Order: sequence, then C-alpha cells, then structure tokens
Amino acid sequence: MKAISFGEILWDIIEGKAHIGGAPFNLTAHLAKMGFNSYIISALGSDELGDKALKALKSFNMNDAYVSTLKEYPTGTVDVKITGEGMPTYIIHENTAWDNISLSQKQHNDLGSQNWDVFCFGTLAQRTESNRTLLTRLLENIKSKHVFYDVNLRQEYFKKEWIENSLKKSTIVKVNDEEAEFLSEKLFNKKLTEKRFAEELAKVYDVSLVCITRGGDGVAVYNNNEFCEIPSVKVKVADTVGAGDSFSAGFLYAYLTGHSPEKSAKFAVKVGGFVASSYGAIPEYSNDLIQELKNLKDS
Repeated sequence: MKAISFGEILWDIIEGKAHIGGAPFNLTAHLAKMGFNSYIISALGSDELGDKALKALKSFNMNDAYVSTLKEYPTGTVDVKITGEGMPTYIIHENTAWDNISLSQKQHNDLGSQNWDVFCFGTLAQRTESNRTLLTRLLENIKSKHVFYDVNLRQEYFKKEWIENSLKKSTIVKVNDEEAEFLSEKLFNKKLTEKRFAEELAKVYDVSLVCITRGGDGVAVYNNNEFCEIPSVKVKVADTVGAGDSFSAGFLYAYLTGHSPEKSAKFAVKVGGFVASSYGAIPEYSNDLIQELKNLKDS
C-alpha cells in the first residue's frame, strides 16, 4: 500500500534534547513501520537538524523524494513541556522550512501520475498562504482512494475557512473530543453530541468516516449512520507525544487492509495505548503488537 502525507517535519525540544517529530512525520513513520510504502511532502533547512531529520527519515524507511532542503529557512523546532500527567504543551517557532514547502513541476507530475491508497494532512501546516496554495493543488491533482484529515488544532494556527476547505476534500476525518466540542460551535453554531457532530460532518461536508478520540476514554467512530464506541486499553502513561498519530496509522492500516471501522478502531486504540506507555513518538513495537499487525494482514 502507498501512503503520502503533507506537512511539518520538526524537532521537539524536550528538556534540552531534540526529538524528531511533527504529526505528519510521526504518522508517516508509523505507516512505514506497518509496511506501507510511505512518503512525506515537507521541507527542511540546510542545517544540522535538517541533516539529522533526513537520516531519521531513512532510518524509519520513509521515502524522502518530496522533501525539499531550503537554504533560506531553518529546520522547524518546537519547545515542548510535559506536564505531570504526561500531556505536552508547545511553543511552535514560525517562518521555518516546513512553513515554506515547495515542489518542482517534475515532482508534481510524479505525484499526479501515481495511484495512492491514502493522502494525509492536518491543519498546522496550513498556517502559511504558500502551503495552503500548494495543498489545494495537491488535493486537486493527486489520485488517492482516501483523503485523511487529522484536524489537530494547535494554538491559534487555524481559521474556520481552512478547516471547512479541508473537510470538503476529505473522506476520513479525525478529531479529539475537545476539538469536536469546539468545532460544533465553530462550524454549526451549537453544542452537539459527538454522534450529532459526526452526522453533521458527514451530511454537510460529505465525509464518509469520522473518528473522535477521547484520550484515556477510548474512541468513537461514525460511518454509514452507525456510531460505535470503543473503550481504551488501560496503560501506564509514559508520555502522550505521538500517541494520536500512531492511532491514526493503526486505524488506516487496519481500515485500508479491509477491516471494519470498529475493528480498525480497536486495533488503533491498542497502538495508541502502546505508544502512550512508551517514551518517544515512534518507539520500537513490542512482539505482541507486531503479531497483531500480522494477524490483521492475514485475516
């Protein structure tokens, strides 16, 4: 299977140490670990962190054919602080390489000539006009069975217009419970239950599947007028960085290999729980998780 993501590659600076990250990077890395032919469209600076990021890409078996190296901008960094409950807070530095993603005409042609299983993107990388213009062009030209939008709102880096444009282009949408509550008011001017919110997304924006993650309380999935709720897997949290991105990868892996939304969400909850119980966004998978992946593929 072939997956491609658009957006930020950056370094999370946690207690003075740099950790590779960015939601699209994490998602793409997990998809690669699960066996996808996995690409990312992004940009890095011509600097030490950019060089290290390229090495990290290759170490996770991600394809860097659509990653630009820019002399004019530094590689992106984020200052991260982890609370006592393991929840991160962020200071996301602006005007970095991933704010200025660019592709050559040849790269556009290459992308448009291929058939993809899923195209993935979020909201944060849309904070610059040039990125929004590029994303619009990609969504118009890329041939993909599914378009996955992880809303993933960060600080003030979003506008209603960007979210609505993204929803209109998407087949699968993921939000967390806080985002669902916020977007109920933002998009529909009223407080909706999660089920009604998902129904409205499907009706108004023609979204076929909605995942609403609830942290330690599991996930709700809406598809074809069915709303199912899956409990979480109880784990001892180490840190939650990357757990949501690993959930997304687990869901896409299971769903795109032919499993139901409910079964896909059950597997994704296990993946997200494992990552939350581990240190780092992209830990080595346990033998149990590797066996679960194999069982899904074979079933």
